[in-house]
Amino acid sequence: MSASISVREATLADLDDIIDLHTQARVAYYGAGGLATEAIVNPTLAQEQRTGWTAAIESSHKRVLCAVFDGCIIGIAAMGPPLSSKVDASAIGQLYQIHVLPTRWGEGIGSILHAAFVRYLSEASLPIGMLEVWERNERARAFYARHGWKPDGEFRAGPGSSNYISMRLETARSDASAR
Repeated sequence: MSASISVREATLADLDDIIDLHTQARVAYYGAGGLATEAIVNPTLAQEQRTGWTAAIESSHKRVLCAVFDGCIIGIAAMGPPLSSKVDASAIGQLYQIHVLPTRWGEGIGSILHAAFVRYLSEASLPIGMLEVWERNERARAFYARHGWKPDGEFRAGPGSSNYISMRLETARSDASAR
């Protein structure tokens, strides 16, 4: 089925579909980690999502991608320069998020979006990728580990008395340049 999935740049016309997909994914993974729906879905967070996704789509430095099947957005990914000024933006690109409709988990859509992030790193000549993942999101942690990501020892506080764990991906370019 992955042959009929296309990946394209998001536009503001996609905003409502992106927010809906993002909300469904958040409810699924935070809920699986023990958070109540009220902590995940509320008017304040909904406005923050709208503001954040709008800014990301309009940014010239960030890339928001949609995985599309049969005219419907079934996955999204956002990437760009590191959000922390303490990170070397000349060597590191950040994967801000990948989300797939929970009803489509396990179909390879996340891997298609991950491959788009790896291409982004290559196109930008960035040897390292970084991301943060909620420590209770075991499904995402396993996904990233399968794709070569490793915890780098950094973390920050997250919801539910759990941390966001920082992970790094060394690309083939960084492995070759280390030799």
